[in-house]
Amino acid sequence: MSSREAVTVIGLGAMGSTMAEVFLAAGHPTTVWNRTPGKAGKLVDAGAVEAATAAEAVATGNLVVISQVDYAAMDDSLAGADLSGRVLVNLSSDSPDRLRAASQSVADRGGTLVTGGIMVPPPGIGQPGSYVFYSGPAEAVEAHRTTLEVLGRADYMGADPGLAMLYYQAMLNMFWTTLTSYMYSAALVGTAGVGAGQLRPYAAALLADMTDEGPMGYLKILAEELEQGAYPGEENNLHMQAVGSEHVVDAFEQVGLDTGLPRALATLFARADAAGHGQDGLGALVEAIRKPAR
Repeated sequence: MSSREAVTVIGLGAMGSTMAEVFLAAGHPTTVWNRTPGKAGKLVDAGAVEAATAAEAVATGNLVVISQVDYAAMDDSLAGADLSGRVLVNLSSDSPDRLRAASQSVADRGGTLVTGGIMVPPPGIGQPGSYVFYSGPAEAVEAHRTTLEVLGRADYMGADPGLAMLYYQAMLNMFWTTLTSYMYSAALVGTAGVGAGQLRPYAAALLADMTDEGPMGYLKILAEELEQGAYPGEENNLHMQAVGSEHVVDAFEQVGLDTGLPRALATLFARADAAGHGQDGLGALVEAIRKPAR
């Protein structure tokens, strides 16, 4: 009999199935359940036990890891389950406030909800460099840390159930906008017959420089400015960049490309400029972000 902690995995999409595989490979007795039947075959062949119902799956152990489309799916799946004494670790996506409400709902039913956001795609689960944001009761995370770290490094962010999702959504926002910006830029140079691969080394160098400690290390510079609330603009003020952002929009318009993303950025620059931040640095954009247009 395995000495490893038993785990139940609810939700067998790409993420949930891979989590179950990783738990099994690490020697954890694993029970699985999915709302749509027929997805557990390979996992059962690998040693998992498929529960007939969600209530049966939850009853098999104290630790239940959930990977579904959103928190409404958890509510629907576990409507008839006894949650008393169970720790539910939900790695589904939703809004921070939705997670906070779900935490209270689970507590009302005698369970404990740990919220999370897993920061790798399915192939990266359990691999070096993988990590997961967790929030909720610290004692629940610590009690199951060894098991949870089978999926990746467990970064505990705090007691507020919404914190893990705030970090998760913040990271997704940077991930999506960065890659989408590259697609826009590749399309722009592509109108002159330049391949995306030819642009890639310059994009890679820019990203590396921005995260470095040198004079192009804008991530560190911005973090310090945002924490201090001061945005020096002597060398490169926001008004100049607002004008330049309009030139970027012009470039996309002239070659017949979509201008949605560059126009949104130029609009934000213009709004910050009009609000009196023209002589400040780029970091002053955060003031416009904190005061959205009505």
